[in-house]
Amino acid sequence: MFTNPGAELQLRVAHPTRDLDAAAAFYQLLGLPVLASFQDHDGYSGVVLGMPDSSRQLELVFREGETPSPTAEDQLVFYLGSSERVKAVAAGTRAAGFEPSVAPNPYWGATGAVCFIDPDGYWVVLSPQAW
Repeated sequence: MFTNPGAELQLRVAHPTRDLDAAAAFYQLLGLPVLASFQDHDGYSGVVLGMPDSSRQLELVFREGETPSPTAEDQLVFYLGSSERVKAVAAGTRAAGFEPSVAPNPYWGATGAVCFIDPDGYWVVLSPQAW
């Protein structure tokens, strides 16, 4: 399926939001830079965040009248590679007024991850693991 060795693969996950500014600010706390944004494009506004090489992106999308309804399994997992990085990112997130939450899935607590809930109710997992 994705086996063309010369092709560049990019991934973007679209994520609905109630408050575009609050959601964008939250994900910038986690170290995701803004790559692009758009206003009222056929009724949609958004912010694209991601890695500097833009191979992995998170698109926050707002449309008047639409309300996201996340579940406990709607998660964005950041594999930070060390408990020190998790502590540093979590400390910055806490300093901005967000408190860690215990994830319903016990796996994350057992692996040393720290979990937050973003402004729209989505789970954000900061994992010390690396892939």
